[in-house]
Amino acid sequence: MQTILQDFGLLAAFWMTIKLTAWSAIFSLVIGTVVAIMRLSPVGVLRNVGTAYVTLLRNTPLTLIILFCSIGVYGQLGIVLASRDAPGGFIDTNNFRLAILGLSVYHAAFVCEAIRSGVNTIPLGQAEAARSIGLTFGQSLRQIVLPQAFRGAITPLGNTLIALTKNTTIAAAIGVAETALVMKNVAEFDPGLLWTAFGLIALGFVLLTVPMGLLTSYFAQRLAVKR
Repeated sequence: MQTILQDFGLLAAFWMTIKLTAWSAIFSLVIGTVVAIMRLSPVGVLRNVGTAYVTLLRNTPLTLIILFCSIGVYGQLGIVLASRDAPGGFIDTNNFRLAILGLSVYHAAFVCEAIRSGVNTIPLGQAEAARSIGLTFGQSLRQIVLPQAFRGAITPLGNTLIALTKNTTIAAAIGVAETALVMKNVAEFDPGLLWTAFGLIALGFVLLTVPMGLLTSYFAQRLAVKR
């Protein structure tokens, strides 16, 4: 066990998983909220763009999206997300940020649908009442719809966060040093430790995701909108 933790850097890999999860969760929430607003917009073009985004991203394999960020965005388009003198090294930092980009745009589609599910819990009469007192679409969203939608979407948003945490393993496809890459290195250089590594990584993900599920259930009950 000590060999896996020290020589193969398992603890550092889990710290990388946590960082990927945290940053991707923030960006996917922002992007998903914007896309959800587009899907709720009275402007047909925005609705169509939002629908196309969700349909395309939700039905595209995450591995393909991560690889596109590396091969397409960086390799072909030459877009870099890190400075050449980045403290962690240009390649590692750039790959880390490309992985966040891929994870964020992919899970934003699921965040969007989670928020829309929260919107569906709001009685239609509230939106009609907002229009009757002269609130604009933006004011209605900001003051009435979105606050209740987020409270009603806590459970699906929590499930999306759990899925995001587990999906960070795909980042190994572009060389990000997280848990899946550790597993690959153990299998290649010390196969005798493979089952130990598998058990430790599985336990680590359980320790990360179970509290998320418990907190999701707690806040879903605590913040539920009373009808």
